[in-house]
Amino acid sequence: MQPYFKSRGYVPGGIITNRKNERFHMERLPPFLRTLLVADGTVTKSLEAFFWEQIEVENLGQAPVQLTHAEPALDLPVGATVLERRVRLRGMESKREFASAHSLIKLEALPTHLREDLQQGRIGIGELLRERGLETYREILDIGQSDATGAMIYRTYRIVIQQQPAIMITEIFPCDIYQ
Repeated sequence: MQPYFKSRGYVPGGIITNRKNERFHMERLPPFLRTLLVADGTVTKSLEAFFWEQIEVENLGQAPVQLTHAEPALDLPVGATVLERRVRLRGMESKREFASAHSLIKLEALPTHLREDLQQGRIGIGELLRERGLETYREILDIGQSDATGAMIYRTYRIVIQQQPAIMITEIFPCDIYQ
């Protein structure tokens, strides 16, 4: 995918071509969802502000896994071990699911204290980075729809810490909740 949203949140014509070589119509998305897809801040904080509800990061499971394919976004070869983590972002009162996420974490690229916090699985990655005051860079790698109906929209991005790719996250958003 071209680096569409590196310095701007707008693409003339509103259509991008994603990593699957699919044309994706950004302008057709609900405005807040479009904002979440192109922004490089934490999703949890934005969801809380928009829906005015505390968001729970529910850890659905995490474990070390060996990669069955190379992961260029993290500079990792086949067989490298990463921490795989799955979470769901839900409203504390409404119980609505606003997003889910799948992460691959290159533990050796993280400072020790952050590595330990992530392995405990206590809160979201964005919250941990903010709490620890780590300087990071987020790079959007892909945006698209994860099903033929367009009901689920995803974005994949990586987080670079100390100039090393450290975390790759794919977030999936149910489009209807953002209408």
